[in-house]
Amino acid sequence: MRGEDVFQESLFTTVQLESFVPSDHPLPAIKALLDEAMKNLNWLFGSLYADTGRESIPPERLIRAQLLQVLYSIRSERQLIEQINYNLLYRWFVGLTIDDTVWDHSTFSINRDRLLENDVITELFEEVVSLARKQKLLSDEHFSVDGTLIQAWASQKSYRRKDDDSIPPAGGRRNSEADFHGEKRSNETHESKTDGDARLAKKGPGKEARLSYMGHTLMEKRNGLVVKAAASRATGKAEREVAADLMSDLRGGKKRTVGADKNYDTAGFVADCRAMSITPHVARNDNRRGGSAIDGRTSRHTGYKVSQRSRKRVEEPFGWCKSIGLIRQMKVRGLSKVNSVFMMTMIGWNLTRMRALHG
Repeated sequence: MRGEDVFQESLFTTVQLESFVPSDHPLPAIKALLDEAMKNLNWLFGSLYADTGRESIPPERLIRAQLLQVLYSIRSERQLIEQINYNLLYRWFVGLTIDDTVWDHSTFSINRDRLLENDVITELFEEVVSLARKQKLLSDEHFSVDGTLIQAWASQKSYRRKDDDSIPPAGGRRNSEADFHGEKRSNETHESKTDGDARLAKKGPGKEARLSYMGHTLMEKRNGLVVKAAASRATGKAEREVAADLMSDLRGGKKRTVGADKNYDTAGFVADCRAMSITPHVARNDNRRGGSAIDGRTSRHTGYKVSQRSRKRVEEPFGWCKSIGLIRQMKVRGLSKVNSVFMMTMIGWNLTRMRALHG
C-alpha cells in the first residue's frame, strides 16, 4: 500500500539529540577531550563575568563553536551560526538542545575581546597539551621547530607610506586601480592602513610579497603533536627569535634535540640552542656565507640523520591548518586576534591527532 506524502509533526517528542550522533563519528571523542581540558579552566571562566546580572552565553559553548569552525572549514561566523541552527550534530557538539535558540553571529565579536584580554585560548592550548602529556602521548626529548607565512586580511592597496593619511586610494574611488611597479616599498617606510601589524613578506626569492604574519610551532616527534605555538609579525628574524622563545619552556632533564630546516642554520640560533642544553639538529646550509653553523661533531651522529628524516613532520600541522583550518588567510586583523585564531587552529590539530592516536 502506498503511503501518503503528508508532513505532520507530533505535538510532543521524546527523541534525544544525542541519538542523532553516529557512534563511530569522530566528534564525540574530540568533544570528550575538549571538555576534559576545559574542566581545569572553570576558575578562569568564572573570573570573566560578574556575579550578578543577566546570564551570558557560556564561554564553553562559544569555544566549542569556534572549534567547529576550524574542524569543518566554515569560512565565517555568520555561516557557522546558520549551520548550527539546522545541523543537529553541531547543536549537540556545542551543547544546545533541539529547542534552544541559537545566538546571533555578532556574539563572537562581542565576546572575542573578553577571551583575548584573559588569554583564554592560550590557557586552553596549554591544557590540551597537559592532557596529552598525562596520556603519555608526548616526547620530552626530541622536537622540531618551524614557521610559516600567514596571509593577512589586508589589501596590497592599503600598504602605503607611513606619512600618507589619506583614506581612499589615489583616484578617489574606493577600489580604484593602483600601479606599484617601480615604486620602492619596504616595512621601514610603508605600513598597511587597515592592519598595522601586518608586514610585507615573501616565501623566497622570486616569490610575490604579500602582507603577512608568521606562525610558529614546536612539535614533539613521537606523535606529531604541537606543544608550543605562537604568531608574530613577519620580520626577517622572527622565525628564529620566536623559535628560541618557544624552546625556552621545554620540560625534561634528559638530553634534548630540535630539528629545523636550513633557515635556522645561523650562529645565533645554534648558540641559543646550546645555551639551553638543546642539541641543534639543523639542516646544514653549506652555501651560507662563512659555512654552516653546524659542525661535524653534531652532523656525524646517526641521531642527526634520523632527526633530519623526521623533522619534516613539522610541516604536517601547517598543511592541515591551511587546507582544513583557518590560517591560509586570516579573517581578523591585529596580532593578538591572529595569535588567538592560530592557537585555536593548532588546538584543533592536536585534538584531531589525539583522537586518531586513541583509535
